[in-house]
Amino acid sequence: MRVIVTVVEKITSEAHIDIPDGLNQSAIKQHIVDRYNTGKMSTDMNIFQVDFESIIAQIVPEQSSTKSA
Repeated sequence: MRVIVTVVEKITSEAHIDIPDGLNQSAIKQHIVDRYNTGKMSTDMNIFQVDFESIIAQIVPEQSSTKSA
C-alpha cells in the first residue's frame, strides 16, 4: 500500500539585524524587504517556533501490471 502524507507546519523564524538610524517607518520596512529578497537575511534566520497545522494521508491505489490481450 502506498500512502501520500502531507504535513503542514507554520514555521516562525527570527532574525536580529542592524538597521541604519534615522529611517522612517516606510524606509525601515523597505530595508527589511530588500534584505530578505536579496537573501542577505536568510543566513540570519533561526527557527524560533514550529506550530503543527495539519496532517493528511491519502491512500494511492496500486495499479495492476497485468495487460489485457
